[in-house]
Amino acid sequence: MLFKRIKPIDQIIATAEKKSLTRQLGAFQLTMLGIGAIIGTGIFVLTAEAGQKAGPGMMVAFVIAAVVCAFAALAYAELAAMVPVAGSAYTYTYGVLGEGVAWIVGWALVLEYTIAASTVCVGWAGYVNGLLAHAGFGLPHFLQAGPMDGGSFNLLACLIGLAITFLLVIGTSKSAKVNTVLVLIKIIALTAFIFVALPAVKDQNFTPFVPNGWGSPMGGIGVLGAAASIVFAYIGFDAISTAAEETKNPNRNIPIALIGSLGVCTIYYLLVSYAAVGSVGAQPMLGPNGLALEPGTPAFAAACDGSQALVCSKEALAHVVRLLNHNTVAAFIAFAAGIALPSVILTMTYGQTRIFFTMSRDGLLPSKLAKIHPRFHTPHIITLITGTFVSLFGALFPVGILADITNSGTLFAFIMVALGVLILRRTQPERPRPFRTPLPWVVCPLAVIGCLLLFLNLSKEAKITFFVWGAIGLVVYYLYGYRKSHLARGVEAD
Repeated sequence: MLFKRIKPIDQIIATAEKKSLTRQLGAFQLTMLGIGAIIGTGIFVLTAEAGQKAGPGMMVAFVIAAVVCAFAALAYAELAAMVPVAGSAYTYTYGVLGEGVAWIVGWALVLEYTIAASTVCVGWAGYVNGLLAHAGFGLPHFLQAGPMDGGSFNLLACLIGLAITFLLVIGTSKSAKVNTVLVLIKIIALTAFIFVALPAVKDQNFTPFVPNGWGSPMGGIGVLGAAASIVFAYIGFDAISTAAEETKNPNRNIPIALIGSLGVCTIYYLLVSYAAVGSVGAQPMLGPNGLALEPGTPAFAAACDGSQALVCSKEALAHVVRLLNHNTVAAFIAFAAGIALPSVILTMTYGQTRIFFTMSRDGLLPSKLAKIHPRFHTPHIITLITGTFVSLFGALFPVGILADITNSGTLFAFIMVALGVLILRRTQPERPRPFRTPLPWVVCPLAVIGCLLLFLNLSKEAKITFFVWGAIGLVVYYLYGYRKSHLARGVEAD
């Protein structure tokens, strides 16, 4: 039943053209959109998390995640160029594997985009709270963290989520221009960090290199556990594909932005992680049993009380530079993170709204959600709903829990896209492919295997959340989408 209703690709494109978004993004804006999503989460926010799970071996984790995401990006590039409409993996799956699977993918993407945006809201708040505290204007502790992290309500995380929502409502073009400026600020900050920290690298800080081993059958630990956690630092290329319908000359610009943003960001990740580990060390905090504590838990928070360890910091890069006695540069990095990390929140929230927009346009969600604002020409209703949840999740949950949940949906979507490329190569070999995945029968299976490996190394809680969320999604689909979809009723979008 899940595989019976397949929406032809030509019909997908025709539907999009009847109720389309304005094409206004060029290759440069699109690449900056991707860089804005990729650089930020993994380096500014999750460096400490990765260090707690893998120690200095987190550098290898960045490479593993980059390789797996590169394989997935090549698959995305082919499908995004063939089907240049909003919706990302959801849309591609609809045209290959059928409506039921497409719904599951779209439902899983809520974990990827909404929770990822919330994660960065928390990370941004950590930097800004630290900056305010060092300036003597710190908020009360109960307003600096959610109830699971020793506080009551993360006020700044909530406020930044609401501010980004407003920016997206008033227009994509304005958002993209602001995003470009924020990305440039972020790159300058990372370059300054590399310049200061790289000369301080010491060999002894890399020993032991993999204190928690390479991975665990239960997941959540070791190098593979760190790679599974930080993989969402690379999902900016996925957000690029969600903007396909608003891209000028998508057949050319989407592949350029996908591959270009991933390449630039991987180089920065390796340089920054090497400098951070080598300059101050990244050994994990251990419990009484000698095993690494799980980030985002009361036990970990207690062990970090008063500690200057990198893995304990909520503002990792600024903290490293302070330990190296470069307080002015540290203040600049914290300020730059406070200014620039919203670009990641913007991109993730943007991607989620476009996926919901497309699902609503297909009749799987109420059509009113796809209503376009008469002045701003944006899907304002779904943007406001998404932004509200992003803000609340950021206010209530710690960054560690949010990050792992995000990646369960991300990796599932990557697997579906890679399979979609192979299926279309067999079923529709004659269809024009402006960008062709090189060696598809090697690249796509490697993408599937890599994503499955990382999924298995997510925390147990993240995997349980994924399957519970998926079950809820199936119930929603059979109660509403299965009966209301335009494909089932044989009608076109309004």
